[in-house]
Amino acid sequence: MINVCDVHEIRALLEKYGFHFSKAKGQNFLAQSWVPSQIALRAGIDRSCGVLEVGPGFGSLTQQLCLCAGKVVAVELDESLRPVLAETMADFDNLELVFDNVMKLDLAGLVQERLAGLRPVACANLPYYITSPILTLLLESRLFETVTVMVQKEVAQRICARAGTANYSAFTVFCNYYAVPELLFDVPPDCFVPRPKVTSSVLTLRRREVPVCEILDEALFFRVVRASFAMRRKTLTNGLSAAFPRFSKQELAQLLTDCGFSPNLRGETLEIPGFAAIANELFRRGCHV
Repeated sequence: MINVCDVHEIRALLEKYGFHFSKAKGQNFLAQSWVPSQIALRAGIDRSCGVLEVGPGFGSLTQQLCLCAGKVVAVELDESLRPVLAETMADFDNLELVFDNVMKLDLAGLVQERLAGLRPVACANLPYYITSPILTLLLESRLFETVTVMVQKEVAQRICARAGTANYSAFTVFCNYYAVPELLFDVPPDCFVPRPKVTSSVLTLRRREVPVCEILDEALFFRVVRASFAMRRKTLTNGLSAAFPRFSKQELAQLLTDCGFSPNLRGETLEIPGFAAIANELFRRGCHV
């Protein structure tokens, strides 16, 4: 098996296939074997798992996933990696490579047809520029028991942030609505080729099987969340007023009071049940998305 975490092997592959790293595609490939090994281990990958991997690159994480999982479907956007992966992954018969844009795939069909009979999980070393869209896709699909990803450290901190802290955001609420996140470990820049300027972190998001609380209208709930963070330095009343102009500020202030909140509250201090209480009350008052 080719060790694609070895710098010499990487350089040989680069020269053999004339491959050039694409900054536009956010290509930073792992060059330390302990990282993919720990990702597969901490993600709990075993033979009962069917893994969707996004962006295999040279296949460093892919190799570890194939060693542990029942089957791996790896989706790669860059066609120039086809001959590289054909060589680096030649030893594995439980791998299916799909050269396509994961954002355009029928994920439900892929899981049903290609990972049938296995516990579906997702795993990826995500390019920084498309982290949020891919995570949004994977979580909203509700197809995967866990989603384990390596992302920029500040993104991981934002996902795991507590209410009222500087890192807490609408994306924090989104991720925690669908899953329970856990920060696993950090990965320094010198573990990659080429070397990025920032530290990365690996985290896993475990799908919530039961909602945090009752939410009468999911779309309305997320509209309230977005409104609450759109004007962070202003009160929640002001944020809601901009997003729900059919209500006067006085009506919204009274609505917050009826929910048990101060009209001067800032949205960034609320957790999911708080946002849900406001959204549910708006729904009861005839506001539907």
